[in-house]
Amino acid sequence: MLAEGITLGWILIVLGAVLLLVEVYQPGFFIAVPATVLIILGVLLLLGVDILTSPAGLIVGVLAAIVAASVTVWLYGRLTPGRGPPTTLSRDSLVGLEGTVVAPVDPETLAGKVRLGSTEWSARSESGRIAVGSRVIVVHSEGVHVVVKEVT
Repeated sequence: MLAEGITLGWILIVLGAVLLLVEVYQPGFFIAVPATVLIILGVLLLLGVDILTSPAGLIVGVLAAIVAASVTVWLYGRLTPGRGPPTTLSRDSLVGLEGTVVAPVDPETLAGKVRLGSTEWSARSESGRIAVGSRVIVVHSEGVHVVVKEVT
């Protein structure tokens, strides 16, 4: 039984290491926890803990797996960047944002431009002409442009 445990231990360690390498090249945290658990269980088998047949070894294996998974999740949370809002913009997320007119906006054309944050967007007005420098709010978006109204 000892030889099978050592062989299985090395197989689990190598499999866990391969999964960690996959996680490095394809990050997403879907593989890091099982990889860590496999490595820990492999080390236990190499140390002679019989996690497959003895009740005490099974309990040690399960507890070690839970601790390894918890530590991995905690470490991954500490290593990831800040927990601020996502930086991706969708056109629907622009509704309600305030900006400034940088090229005259009117309801007939898309020649108008507004600056929302640090980005310029093609715009048309909901009604009437809006002059450069005016404050506007996005009412809705259509395709690749936004519809705005002047803030009064």
